[in-house]
Amino acid sequence: MSFSKHLKEKHVDEKKERVLGGTEHSWCRAVSAGTGITVLAFHASSAAACVLQNALPKIINAHPILRSKLHYNPSTKTFSLTTTAVASAASIVRIKPSGPPSDSSDVSLSPFQQILERELSDNADWADPASFPPSGVDVVFATAYALPDGKQAVVLRFHTAVCDRTTAVSLLRELMEVVVEGTLKGIKNEGEGSFGIEDVVPVEKSKKRLWAHGLDMLGYSVNSFLLTNLRFKDVKGPRSSRVVRLQMNQNDTSKILDGCKSVGIKLCGVLTAAGLLAAAAMSSKSQPDHQKKKYGVVTLTDCRSILNYPLSAHHFGFYHSAVQNVHIVSGGERLWDLAKASYAAFSASKKSNKHFSDMADLNFLMCKAIDNPSLTASSAMRSSVLTVFEDPVVYDIRRDIVGLEDFVGCSSVHGVGPSMAIFDAVIDGELDCACVYPSPLHSREQMQELVDRMKRLLVYSTYPSS
Repeated sequence: MSFSKHLKEKHVDEKKERVLGGTEHSWCRAVSAGTGITVLAFHASSAAACVLQNALPKIINAHPILRSKLHYNPSTKTFSLTTTAVASAASIVRIKPSGPPSDSSDVSLSPFQQILERELSDNADWADPASFPPSGVDVVFATAYALPDGKQAVVLRFHTAVCDRTTAVSLLRELMEVVVEGTLKGIKNEGEGSFGIEDVVPVEKSKKRLWAHGLDMLGYSVNSFLLTNLRFKDVKGPRSSRVVRLQMNQNDTSKILDGCKSVGIKLCGVLTAAGLLAAAAMSSKSQPDHQKKKYGVVTLTDCRSILNYPLSAHHFGFYHSAVQNVHIVSGGERLWDLAKASYAAFSASKKSNKHFSDMADLNFLMCKAIDNPSLTASSAMRSSVLTVFEDPVVYDIRRDIVGLEDFVGCSSVHGVGPSMAIFDAVIDGELDCACVYPSPLHSREQMQELVDRMKRLLVYSTYPSS
């Protein structure tokens, strides 16, 4: 059956209210607690910022899900989406003539990063579903800030239930297309917003016997207490998401990518290995060297191409799933050996369809951790030490041509989530990772040390032989 026939059989009407699926519902719960705010932030010249603002309506009007309103039904405790009419630039972009917020406790941060972190931690619009207006609440907000250097920060803030990483990346590429060419070419997004991932997961790949569900959930629950975490600095203070950057030049980036290719792994494998070894080294400061410990890693994978009805990257929404692996690390392992082992573990899990069969279990456990933080170590709501993405994002943008000083795309983690989520991108040949962590659960100094250790491992470890 074709995708269009499938939509007709389901009587899809983009104006009709649709109750969200399990994964989308879990993100609505998570956003209320602080995790699941996706941000695209641009540091641009005033002229480029103006062009970006004028391009936004073309993008948002091309994507029904971005024009949606989020609703909550307190009697059924369900979330739903309805699609609104086309939007204008004036209705989309909020102008903030003032500079960055003055409440930042770290004056060493650039104004752009202060704005990024504030937006990344702002869930006020979605925090209390019971207070949603009858007309619903927007799922995307755009704000333009004036910066002290005469430039501007243009920030898009999305509800993650409608914006996974592929959505954010495709939106950025569509924006650049409009900025450079003045128009948006035809995109394939038929039926966008009409269904959640559970509606199009291959049934044969998601089946699991009842006893298997029970065993897996028991295993995940027990492991959460056995896994090693980075040291928690403050488990009681109000949390927000903060960012440190892992950036490398073209030469070092090229060596790392060549190394991955030579041993048959993706970039996520070596980033995972570097993160685990750095975490183990920091743990060993107060522990005997090379003591084996268990660490949890969650790898997110885009499922669009392997669904019952394959979707294009321009079909916006949330169509990622997660694979959780446990790695036993002493700290004495060689980087590339651990990279191959960690990637092999992820690949084996994906080959056995764990990204589909465990979807409901992981969603259930995430909601349970939100309801009962005491189910996690120190009530910190940490699900793993790291979260990575299976595939890196590669941009060839020529920022100087379009007037961009910098841009960052990432999501919040200060509710339930990892100690650090790595949003990796290769921009004009240079590795640039936005590493997001919960503060004050972890300190900026602590996470900067972790990232510095990772970078040294990536740059100075022996290059793998093919």
